[in-house]
Formats: sequence, structure tokens, C-alpha cells
Amino acid sequence: MKVILFGRNSKTIEPVVKSFGFKMVEKDPDLIISYGGDGTLMQSEYEYPGIPKLILKGSLICKKANPFSNEEVLAKIKKGDFSVKDFFKLEASAKNKKLLAMTDVVVHNDNPRHAIRYHVLVNGNEIGKDIIGDGVVIATPFGSTAYYRSITDSFFEVGIGMAFNNSTEQADHMVLKEDSEIEIKIKRGPAVAYADNQASRIDLEADDVIRISRSNKKMKLAIPF
Repeated sequence: MKVILFGRNSKTIEPVVKSFGFKMVEKDPDLIISYGGDGTLMQSEYEYPGIPKLILKGSLICKKANPFSNEEVLAKIKKGDFSVKDFFKLEASAKNKKLLAMTDVVVHNDNPRHAIRYHVLVNGNEIGKDIIGDGVVIATPFGSTAYYRSITDSFFEVGIGMAFNNSTEQADHMVLKEDSEIEIKIKRGPAVAYADNQASRIDLEADDVIRISRSNKKMKLAIPF
């Protein structure tokens, strides 16, 4: 099996990977081995979208890692004792720009000293009225154990989650149907939208609208058993 090792310290695991007979390549891999934590996995999907990812623990903070040791994981993959599971992504678009997220899209105040004011519409129906706060987190099930969970103290397995960050009035989080179309209308900015831990961002001002929905692109994860 042809693999690409990804991660800041991936060279340290290379001898172990080679010992199980995997072939290191620079292009056209069968598998991307993400060595690090959850952030490394997000970056590996950004750099190599659509290619199956395998997580090897290289960090103490890796909630998505397998329960097995790295050596056990490699042995199982080599034997074929694994499945590849698809996870849908979110697509956010505004001002002729697009972002793709495997975990979440966040609309946040660009200036931490000032809250933003915004409206939320789901499938064309307005949810509440003016919402004032630090912003909103739109999460996939895969990403619901990250920022979404830190706000709501919950996670979900089906649908799209929406969590409101530090709203001045209570705004309950909600889990929407997977095919929901979400619009965030900025009434007072400045705000910024970003996806996962990517450097790319969309700057938003008053009257800008960002649309978020399920993408037809998927993240593929190799899961040993």
C-alpha cells in the first residue's frame, strides 16, 4: 500500500510505518497517514482532500484517534482489517468565496471588543430576531465534539449542529436536518468566517450574507477493527 506521511513530526514514525511494509510516495497514495492530533487530521484533509486518512497518535490530544496502539493500527491496516467511513463536509459561501469544513464553520466577531449582530435563517425561515454575541458555530457530526461541544456541552451523530457563542439573550443550540440550508445575515460587523483550522477566511460586514449547507464532498477515514 502506498502512503504519504503527514504531520509536523511525521519523520519520527516513518521507520515504524516502513517496518510494516508500507511504501512511501510523494503522489498518488492509497492512504494519508496523519501523525499528530485532531488539528493535524484537519490539515491533512485540507492538503489531500478525498483521499482516505489514517490517524496515528502523535499527540496526547487526539480525540479522533483509534483505541489501539500505532503498531496495532498499522498491523490491522496491513491485514485489511479496516473499513473506510465517509463523513460529509460543510460548504460556506459568501462574496464569491467558498470554504469547506470537515468539522465546523464559525462566524465570529472580528474585533473581540465588540459583539456582532446577525440574523439566522434555516430553509428561508428566520430563527428568532436579532442575535447579539460573539457569533455562531455550524458543525458536522464529526466536528460536534470540538468547538460545538465546548459551547453546548453536548454532541450529536446525525444532522447539522448550530451553537450560539456568548449571546446576550439565551439562544438554545439546535440540531438541524442534514439537508438544511442556513443563512447568516450580518446586521452589524465586522465579522469573519472560517472553516476548521484553515488560514483562509471570509471577511463579513453589515448586510453581507453567508450561506452554509452540506457539501457533496466527503472526508474518508480508515477505521481499523
